Amino acid sequence: MKLSQFRFLLPEERLALEPPHKVFENEDGTVEKVYRRDECRMMVVHRKSQTIDMFVKDADGNDTEEFITFRHIIDYFDEGDVMVLNDSKVFPARLYGTKEKTDAKIEVFLLRELNEEYRLWDVLVEPARKIRIGNKLFFDEDGPMVAEVIDNTTSRGRTLRFLYDCPHDEFKRELFALGSTPLPRYIVDQREVTPDDTENFQTIYARNEGSVTAPASGLHFSRELMKRLEIRGINYAYITVHCGLGCFDSIEVEDLTKHKMSSEQIKIDAEACDIVNGARAEGHHVCVVGVTTLRATESSVGTDGMLKPFDGWTNKFIFPPYDFGLADSMVVNFYHSESTMLMATAAFGGYDLIMQAYQMAVDNKYNFGCYGDCLLIVDD
Repeated sequence: MKLSQFRFLLPEERLALEPPHKVFENEDGTVEKVYRRDECRMMVVHRKSQTIDMFVKDADGNDTEEFITFRHIIDYFDEGDVMVLNDSKVFPARLYGTKEKTDAKIEVFLLRELNEEYRLWDVLVEPARKIRIGNKLFFDEDGPMVAEVIDNTTSRGRTLRFLYDCPHDEFKRELFALGSTPLPRYIVDQREVTPDDTENFQTIYARNEGSVTAPASGLHFSRELMKRLEIRGINYAYITVHCGLGCFDSIEVEDLTKHKMSSEQIKIDAEACDIVNGARAEGHHVCVVGVTTLRATESSVGTDGMLKPFDGWTNKFIFPPYDFGLADSMVVNFYHSESTMLMATAAFGGYDLIMQAYQMAVDNKYNFGCYGDCLLIVDD
């Protein structure tokens, strides 16, 4: 398929800058926001019947005026079904420093640690034209955190060596204390990062640190909803996919077969495989939550349709047509025009049906992006 086939007009005001919330005014006149992550709207796409639902149905099966929300996901799964969740934890990857001598302000976006002993990190810098090999960057005016540029990796990529002599755990703690929540650029260009984002941009089941952006489709799960799903008999299989920025990379070729995805680190253990494979063997549904989870499971499923343990990297790029080997349902957010997430969604739900759903989402003012509304694709 071609890049231009995934182009649509998205009004800027439809990009969600915050999760679903209600605003309350206290007696003293201060304003308080209460975030309710499971109250986003959820559109439901039925692959086999080729139908799309936006509204809750009444007892006779007719649409009401009430929009389906993420809380209604419990109505689409039964005892024995499995949800595959990405438990990667986002770390505060965005730092601001100054360049030696000039004091020019530099944004440094941490990608991953390359070497613990030598404090080497793969990073992106902005503005990149000002940062050359040998430059030193200072991150704390009164503190000891200093980094030296030792290599150019891409036009914006650099390798930094942090000059900080202390135990590694202390170094990481001090480094992350200087960082902020790595919200996507389309959000930070519109507003400042707030303390609320530290919690909001993290799934409630995050535990394995390593992501520089949130596995956003999992942000909708609240503790209360997960408990209700658990009581219903739905099982959870946790895998780890450290989300990178590759999903935000613009595609610069019209022929999608020529696009190369950035790699992401994944780990799928035997316990997750047993939960998923047991459900498949008994004819239950397997629902993947998010495109990163989808890419990981499709990178580790065998020809027998069973999930295999995996510890490594994947650069799998999923776009139509694609023959999926594992999951039969999927939760995913609404994303930007020409994005790799939209392409993977279209591959899973069917190109025509998903593009129709996206147009309906725009027409009905659904919210897009990491903090936006979501899509449930089911196999009925």
